[in-house]
Amino acid sequence: MGQLYDNAMEIAQRIRSRCDRKVDLCVILGSGLGAFVDALENAVVIPYSEIEGFPTSSVHGHAGNLVFGQLNGKDLVVMQGRVHYYECGDLKRVTLPVRILHCLGCTRMIVTNAAGAANPNFNAGELMLITDHLNMMMAGSPLIGLNEDQFGARFPDMSEPYNRQLSDIIRQTAKKQGLLLREGVYCASHGPEYETPAEVRLFQKLGADAVGMSTVPEVVVANHMLMKVAGISCLTNKAAGLSDTKLSHAEVMECGKKVAHDFVTLLRDSVSAML
Repeated sequence: MGQLYDNAMEIAQRIRSRCDRKVDLCVILGSGLGAFVDALENAVVIPYSEIEGFPTSSVHGHAGNLVFGQLNGKDLVVMQGRVHYYECGDLKRVTLPVRILHCLGCTRMIVTNAAGAANPNFNAGELMLITDHLNMMMAGSPLIGLNEDQFGARFPDMSEPYNRQLSDIIRQTAKKQGLLLREGVYCASHGPEYETPAEVRLFQKLGADAVGMSTVPEVVVANHMLMKVAGISCLTNKAAGLSDTKLSHAEVMECGKKVAHDFVTLLRDSVSAML
């Protein structure tokens, strides 16, 4: 067995000793989007800090809890917050939680994030279904190094990083709710500084509709393990150069609160349809 695989399995066993529910679907919540856990029933909350070896976040708006809960009596597990590359400089550590969730039995994953709108037609407070992504983190891939075959193939296919079936469920749910759901390409940069106007213009030319500092490494690793993935971005601001407003994390958090109802409703009903 490989070291990473053994480590992920050991941490998964520690988690099972606290909560041994069978879960097939996991949700990762981004900055300011943790309110979704309030929609869960029979929740068991395990702080990351209480799980030996589990990466913990230092960013405000990421509560740092692993939450086992139910929707309509069916089980799922939620990561209330994530670790970013700019916090630790180690993509394998950033993506270790996804490996652990897979060891817990998860074969499907919904990733969410707060992002800036790079598409000039998109606005703060809107939600965007992620249809594809650009990896501009300049840190390479979380798969660099020896491949551990227990997780997946050396050269994983990335022609459909975001599963069409799961994405269709989110799309149809938004339509039923009468909710405007943008669709587009998410671009990940490493952060923690926000993008410059010139960088945003470059990303636009490459096809980006939203920019952020997360998600892509987790999606790459999930695809490596043949997990089905869907993604939602909460557009919390216009990207640099598209408005006169200076960018700040406080603005991201405030917009997250304003769009929380639409986000939670969309995610809750979409997840219910998937379970």
